[in-house]
Amino acid sequence: MSLGSDSNTPLAEDPAVVGFLLENAIRDIGIPPCPAILNQINAEMAKAEPDLRHLDHFIASDVSLASGLIAIANSPFFGLRRRVRSVNEALQMLGLAVAARAIAGLILRKLFPHSLKLERFWHASAAIARLSGWLAQSVRGATRVAPEDAYTFGLFRDCGIPILMKRHPSYAQLLKLANAERTLAFTEVEQTRFPVNHAEVGCALARAWWLPSDICLAIRHHHDRQVLEQADATRLSAATLEMIAIVQVAEHLFQQHTGLSRTQEWLKLGPACLRLLALTADDLSGICERSAHVCDSED
Repeated sequence: MSLGSDSNTPLAEDPAVVGFLLENAIRDIGIPPCPAILNQINAEMAKAEPDLRHLDHFIASDVSLASGLIAIANSPFFGLRRRVRSVNEALQMLGLAVAARAIAGLILRKLFPHSLKLERFWHASAAIARLSGWLAQSVRGATRVAPEDAYTFGLFRDCGIPILMKRHPSYAQLLKLANAERTLAFTEVEQTRFPVNHAEVGCALARAWWLPSDICLAIRHHHDRQVLEQADATRLSAATLEMIAIVQVAEHLFQQHTGLSRTQEWLKLGPACLRLLALTADDLSGICERSAHVCDSED
């Protein structure tokens, strides 16, 4: 049942009560706590002179994190002039803010038990994130969105899904219904059976993990058709709306290139996203042709 859906209960219409119930429901789901390394990076960022040697030692103690960060720094997406060979170089070249997001993405994937279903999910998320970063660089009208922001949002946009799958075995079946729904919002389908949806859970994780507030808000509202269609600047900034639109286009491109992760979201949200980015159907066709190499890149 959706929170606050009982019209006979006046308290359910009180935003403060709804917010309290939502917080309790999210707490019951079990948001993974912020990893220690992200707290360490955030603490260093708050200093006038961050100690990169301290972070270097901390990250290098985890071989998978260290190698993953170096690999990300050397990916074509960042276009660095020289290859990074160490954690310290990666921190210097990427900057602490971008490095923290890269590390958060690496840790997120490690939190959940291996399964074929989740491997497909992570593969799709990584491809959509790459496409999102590429779109932010390539599409006119998306200049207010930094490529690294689009990439991070693409990676974390649906992070509430594996959390709900881990907490509720029946969620996988509900996910199929939500993917096939042509009228109701994706999140409305989720809330027919659960007190929270994956956008709310994902936003809670993003806030707990120190992601920027505009990315947190984008996660929270990425299925909100009304917000996208009305482009209400009092709720979301123009850049945040464009970020949502970019990643929705990226998901559509991924589906077109691979035939995977099919949903009805483009039918519901696509027109508004194209308007936000000032794109036409012909523009989208050309973008689709040019983006194939990005989709085919390695995770």
